Amino acid sequence: MGNTWLGLEEKVAIVTGGASGIGLHIAEELLKNGVKVVVADLRGEEGYQENGAYFIPCDVTKKESVDRTVEKAVERFGSVDILVNNAGVNLPRLLVDTEGKHPEYELSEKDFDFMVAVNQKGPYLFAQSAAKKMVEKKSGVIINVSSEAGQEGSAGQSCYSATKGAVIAFTRAWAKELGKHGIRVVAIAPGIIETTGLRTDAYNEALAYTRGVTVDGLSTDYSKSIPLGREGKLTEIADLVTYLASDRSSYATGTTFNISGGKSRG
Repeated sequence: MGNTWLGLEEKVAIVTGGASGIGLHIAEELLKNGVKVVVADLRGEEGYQENGAYFIPCDVTKKESVDRTVEKAVERFGSVDILVNNAGVNLPRLLVDTEGKHPEYELSEKDFDFMVAVNQKGPYLFAQSAAKKMVEKKSGVIINVSSEAGQEGSAGQSCYSATKGAVIAFTRAWAKELGKHGIRVVAIAPGIIETTGLRTDAYNEALAYTRGVTVDGLSTDYSKSIPLGREGKLTEIADLVTYLASDRSSYATGTTFNISGGKSRG
């Protein structure tokens, strides 16, 4: 371990979807702890970013793109020690639009395939590609970003919930496969987190319709639904991921850490 409590200096991490939202905060917290961070995201030019991360454009749904990203990370930094499977999409959709007012908010095959490709296929492709590098050196950590929706289900978000549930199952199974190679696999399941700016008007309209409320009605009194009485901070998610990436959590594998302020059972 390094000379700090977490001992992450000089480790190399790939953070998918690390250009914004939760992924950006994870990338920046890892950077603060001396990690060499590769951000893999859909749009942008390859090269160093202002925060010190190295950006590689990548489509997580395409094996060729994923493998190229991992190879470039190893070429530039020598290894991949940490993989954070963070990239994800959420399209609120009803299984059946019983009101019949917005057929576009009923789950279509196209929407289903899109969410499965990004949220489920993406983590598989990246874990497979990175794990091949980790197996060679008999060490590594894979951290999958799931959701409390994957543990408990969420009205109007059945497909999203299913993909996040799959990520939890991947975590359990991969941990059992890779443990003998010195590789840990864990997941986190965030609950309600502060707005990132990624939540568009279109998303809010879709979610409100699937929940049978107005957009204004989406705002809730968290003092009633969350024991800690507030939404989570993006920095709190990043702190947990950084801890899990370190050897301070060296006996944790195959499990999902719920971080929802006590809102869900975990």
